[in-house]
Amino acid sequence: MANGIRSDLGYRHAVAAPLRAAAPRSDGARELLYLSPGGAGRMHALAPLQNLGWTLRRAHDARAALRQLQSSPRLPHAVLIDLREGFEARDLDDLGPALAAHNAGWIAGVAAAQLEHEPTRRLIRDYCYDYVTLPCPEAVLHTVIGHAYGMAALACGADGHAALGEAGLDGMVGESEPIRALCRGLHKAAGTDAPVFIAGETGTGKELAAMAVHRHSHRARQPFVAINCGAVPHNLMQSELFGFERGAFPGAQQRKLGRIEMAHGGTLFLDEIGDLPLDSQASLLRFLQQGTIERLGGHEPIPVDVRIVSATRHDLDHAVAEGTFRADLYHRLCVLRLRQPPLRERGGDIDLLADHALQRYAQETSRGLKGFSPCARLALHRHDWPGNVRELINRVRQAVVMAEGRYLTAADLHIGDAAIGAPMTLDEARDAATREAIERALQRNRGRLGESARELGVSRVTLYRLMQRLGMRGSEEALDEAASA
Repeated sequence: MANGIRSDLGYRHAVAAPLRAAAPRSDGARELLYLSPGGAGRMHALAPLQNLGWTLRRAHDARAALRQLQSSPRLPHAVLIDLREGFEARDLDDLGPALAAHNAGWIAGVAAAQLEHEPTRRLIRDYCYDYVTLPCPEAVLHTVIGHAYGMAALACGADGHAALGEAGLDGMVGESEPIRALCRGLHKAAGTDAPVFIAGETGTGKELAAMAVHRHSHRARQPFVAINCGAVPHNLMQSELFGFERGAFPGAQQRKLGRIEMAHGGTLFLDEIGDLPLDSQASLLRFLQQGTIERLGGHEPIPVDVRIVSATRHDLDHAVAEGTFRADLYHRLCVLRLRQPPLRERGGDIDLLADHALQRYAQETSRGLKGFSPCARLALHRHDWPGNVRELINRVRQAVVMAEGRYLTAADLHIGDAAIGAPMTLDEARDAATREAIERALQRNRGRLGESARELGVSRVTLYRLMQRLGMRGSEEALDEAASA
């Protein structure tokens, strides 16, 4: 654990390598920015870190730090802010824009006595990934800043470049491999007229995916009609789908077109198809087989040309096995099957979606919100998101309205430690964040350990050891691979 360690080891090789202003390098070195807002600082103590692969930069104040971070927006940085010269609450106003930079992972360097100082504790709690008491052993500092750098790299994107925010289909915000795979599938499906089934949890954006299929198909100029099969009472479903003639039943004073007929020439999206009543399933199957409908109270078949896209949160295979969903209809609907990934599998897309929502809803207030604090970023990635994208958007919108500060915190989002149970120690928080970073990196790199290690800024052996210490699945195989290498 880094906190509480005091040593003069950090000064032993102060003259080993003179520091110099360094331009962004292409040789794999990682950027470490040293900020000493209260005085000249002690940057010479960091010189040995150059031998460990760090490019060192110096900022004399918050504005200089922000300029350096903005000069390389696609490059992640670890930022060590030396607070030993003093720190007051008013200093947060100057530091705010730099603290909110998406490409910076902040670590505070303090004297032990400063931990009793409320403004210092607040800065560390809300904006920093970790803190160390200075001076400390260079190995400890290297580990701590490496972790902060890795978290900044996650915010920038898997390869250290800023994420684009769009995956190639209008409205589909995301850069992760699961969302890219979905978009590739949607592009292919848009080129055919075959029925498409989209599986996914509630709140993942299945209707958005269905609309993307329609907009990129040859039917784009024709209607897109949606109906939520779970929101319509069972006794009204037939008339909603197929329409009715005047006098078909008491109260039917004029002809009404059904959703299928309204979508003629275009696309009909049947959301929550798993909730469709069995009698309506039979009628829908007949339409799919014959291409004609009959309005309630009518007797003439009406040809309708429509492309069907369906979706549900339910497991249709299980529903078929239980007899609550017709197997023949299932096979008619699931010609092309796509999966909408849950938010917890989308890694860095969480940051993109949160930023997108903040930018959208910040216009509703005049308080000039600046962004998310580091503690909010960590909480966003630790939360399980049972409500998926819809939950994230709602939490951000609520936080925009209710937050008191200029930066949204985990408490504003109601997904901090108070929302998930007992408080964690710093060791537990560090392990949880490390596990999350490794899992996301492995997911983006399809389990390739070498590429994941490079992305996280550590060696393969270090990654193996971290996986073993955290008891992560695959660590034994990784260590066997390292031993045989």
